[in-house]
Amino acid sequence: MADFGPELRRLLRKAGCSKIRDGKGSHEIWTSPRTQRAFPVPQRIRSRHTANAILKQTGLPKAF
Repeated sequence: MADFGPELRRLLRKAGCSKIRDGKGSHEIWTSPRTQRAFPVPQRIRSRHTANAILKQTGLPKAF
């Protein structure tokens, strides 16, 4: 099974997003400079749909 987490984090950092803190359970809280919003990112992302939804929250195009 694929893990989209490392690639997604690389794309987020490249876009200027930054990790604010660890969230509850196995999530991290990140912020986007484009949307000025915070959003959760799971440690392991098994679904490309979830990875693309996170990119959409940051204002980035689909990549998976």
